[in-house]
Amino acid sequence: MPTTHPKTQRTFIIIKPDGVQRGLIGEIIRRIECTGLKLVTLTMMQVDEERLWKHYNKDEKWFLEKGTKTIKNREKAGMAVDKDPVEYGKDIIRALIKFMVSGPVVVIVVEGNQAVAVVKKLVGETEPATSDVGTIRGDFTIDSYEIATIDDRAVRNLVHCSDTPEEAAREISLWLQDNQMLNYRIVGEQILYDVNLDGIFE
Repeated sequence: MPTTHPKTQRTFIIIKPDGVQRGLIGEIIRRIECTGLKLVTLTMMQVDEERLWKHYNKDEKWFLEKGTKTIKNREKAGMAVDKDPVEYGKDIIRALIKFMVSGPVVVIVVEGNQAVAVVKKLVGETEPATSDVGTIRGDFTIDSYEIATIDDRAVRNLVHCSDTPEEAAREISLWLQDNQMLNYRIVGEQILYDVNLDGIFE
């Protein structure tokens, strides 16, 4: 039995440096708010490497899997392969961190029913070039794994969002204090969640 109502599920979002630099903060927030999800905190910050290593929280299996894929992409592009897969996997995180510290980011927590799944759907697949039209990544950037590999950099895909409710809870606790979360009501919640809809007519 859940200890909290589904409408209070929270997810964690970062508008990355490319989203900030391209002036897409407002558009990204607009798309999220249009679903009915509620902002509970929003702050702009400059991030540090130590927190980012904790944030990405990857293990050897992940490094091996991603590094193997990187090697295939390098071979496809006719590039030299001079490291083992795990090191190439770690290079992905190193490149991400280099990108994430390159400029300010916007950190957001939103709340509402299925918040994690809804935001993941809005944001789209990790690779912008293969994200569906209508998603944030699909509509606003054309980057790809292939060009990122050739240029030896991270994919610039505008937004990070949590994959699962458990991951959202971990990320929120890493980035923010409890007293930064605001508990308040918005009138839109009534039309979304009021069982009887008995407060519309006067």
